[in-house]
Amino acid sequence: MRPLYFDHNATTPVAPRVFSAMRPYFEDGFGNPGSAHIWGLQARKAVDKARSQVAALIGARPEEIVFTGCATESNNAVLFGHFPDRSGHLAVSALEHPSVLAPAMALSAAGVTVDVISSGPDGVVCPADAAARILPRTRLVSVMLANNETGVIQPVADMAALAHAAGAAMHVDASQAVGKIDVNVDTLGADFLTIAGHKLYAPKGVGALYVRTGRELPPLLLGGGQEGGLRSGTENVALIAGLGEACAMAAADVAAEAARQERIRDAVEAGLLGLGYQAMIHGRGAPRLPNTTFIGFAGFRAVDILSECVTEDIGCGAGAACHGADTSISPVLAAMGVDRPYAEGTIRLSLGRSTTMEDGMELVERLGRILRRLSR
Repeated sequence: MRPLYFDHNATTPVAPRVFSAMRPYFEDGFGNPGSAHIWGLQARKAVDKARSQVAALIGARPEEIVFTGCATESNNAVLFGHFPDRSGHLAVSALEHPSVLAPAMALSAAGVTVDVISSGPDGVVCPADAAARILPRTRLVSVMLANNETGVIQPVADMAALAHAAGAAMHVDASQAVGKIDVNVDTLGADFLTIAGHKLYAPKGVGALYVRTGRELPPLLLGGGQEGGLRSGTENVALIAGLGEACAMAAADVAAEAARQERIRDAVEAGLLGLGYQAMIHGRGAPRLPNTTFIGFAGFRAVDILSECVTEDIGCGAGAACHGADTSISPVLAAMGVDRPYAEGTIRLSLGRSTTMEDGMELVERLGRILRRLSR
């Protein structure tokens, strides 16, 4: 039985061309980008090239790109950087990744006033609630571009308009969106935008933060002044080169690849809904990433489905976790007000560049077997 990997929203494999772009900097190109000799200049050239590649993918300027260790680091840098005195007002959506919500709650405990923008049942932030919570005293608004669980694409440009009208900066966690759909910082109105390397076929351990010209953050790390003084420390040249190449790869075919994955996703959803069980696709009525299905099966537990997925060589994610006799559902599903029977039986399927229509149809067949076994 061949394995079926449907967990690309958790992480993607490193693409062969990305690995090829990285390899020289583990070998002869080992120089320190801060050195003035040929080895250092070779490394500096690689970092500069990657910076331009990342910028080109999102419509930014190279000098607006700061390389980081991961998306969590980027998100933390923006949130904590806006409240050095631990006062002021922050607005975040209820749908954010923990790398935004956890810093927001820490800031709240330290004295920052935090308002959480609610979600509608379709998984889209509520515009009326956003308008009520983004205030003249708001310093920062943070709303993700695409949710990591539902794949629902948020009206970030509308949120940015509200933020800017109030004099606030707009932060967009685009970790799940960059490389899957077209992303342009000007169209979005983003002042800060987060990118995660391992979500778009680069390795784990590298990310990027877009910082619009004229916007400022305090240094994340102090030292030699690398990354425009925002993140000191010798650059991880190989991983940065990999991120740059991954962005160049995405830029070449993002629309065509999105359309291909969407066709497979739609066929998978039709097949799963046709299995004869009570099922609902969360956020189906809203704009979504082309690769993501977040589906709930009433009367089942996600933990049981995932356990059976191991025996069927399927890799996927869950929207609920079992802790003894208790089942905790995803905060995203809770924010959407999803009925508990569907929430408890929710799994996430996320496609990638290697996924074929044959894979999709095989997935439906294997999940059908799983549900039949669990129904006995």
